[in-house]
Amino acid sequence: IPCLYPLQSLLSSMKHACEILTEDPEGGAARIPFETFSFLYSYLAGIDGDIPGDDIKVFLRKIKEEADRQNGMVLLRNF
Repeated sequence: IPCLYPLQSLLSSMKHACEILTEDPEGGAARIPFETFSFLYSYLAGIDGDIPGDDIKVFLRKIKEEADRQNGMVLLRNF
């Protein structure tokens, strides 16, 4: 399905960003603060241009709910 490709590519980029930016040891959860995740995701999604703004907001709201249960941190398994 072509419309899923930009999202899959973006999520792959976010996974790599989490692995690079985390303070967890290698092989750990690769947690990053929600604020950092939200900033990067919004920025990259905006550059991509194929993901509607409402979809970005809905996705980040879901991730924030998860992060709120995890001391404000986003884990790879959340997305």
